[in-house]
Amino acid sequence: MRVASGKTKVSLTNYFYRCPVIFNMKEERARDIYVEEIMTRVPITCCPDLTAKDIGSLMRLWKVGSIIITVEGRPVGIVTEKDLVEKIVAEDKLPGVITAQEVMSAPVVTIGPHESVADAGRKMARLHLRRLPVVDNGELLGIITENDITRLSPTLIEITREWENINAPLMDRRGLGAFIGYCERCEAYSYDLRRNGGVSGKASMLCPDCRDLLVQERPE
Repeated sequence: MRVASGKTKVSLTNYFYRCPVIFNMKEERARDIYVEEIMTRVPITCCPDLTAKDIGSLMRLWKVGSIIITVEGRPVGIVTEKDLVEKIVAEDKLPGVITAQEVMSAPVVTIGPHESVADAGRKMARLHLRRLPVVDNGELLGIITENDITRLSPTLIEITREWENINAPLMDRRGLGAFIGYCERCEAYSYDLRRNGGVSGKASMLCPDCRDLLVQERPE
């Protein structure tokens, strides 16, 4: 199978085998930068009782695509433009009656301020999210979005998503039963993933370090 890239056709297999090299270069740069360095430090928030209509007005006023729902400074959910369209408009509900608590996505997926930008990008790609509230000890500190990461590394999110989309891991060219992708235990990127039997016979794709830990954890 071949795909078009501009005017040049490239082998899909060759493209994805080159992706780890490209991704690693981008990820190395992003790993040197912490989330707190590029996050928005004053995210727009509201209480769970605010109506969907008011949330839409806040989004338009502040030109944002989401509002974080908080209780005593702690995030309990998030309302995005997609939530308003799918849960209000598409279902023909009254935005002046429905509250944030009824349409918010909860529990909210967050990330810590001292995690790397690369980790944030991977989490967004894996969970198909466009933004992550930044939380430390339950306290909301800010928000990091796809746009923040794209400004730092324009292709990091795109390349990460390509890998997630082919997450039937690629067989290593060495033909030794090894796979390329993310470890299902530590989430580290590895060129040497291998299947290991898990609980109830469910196999997991693990990197060498996690395979060693699994052996040590098994009862004698």
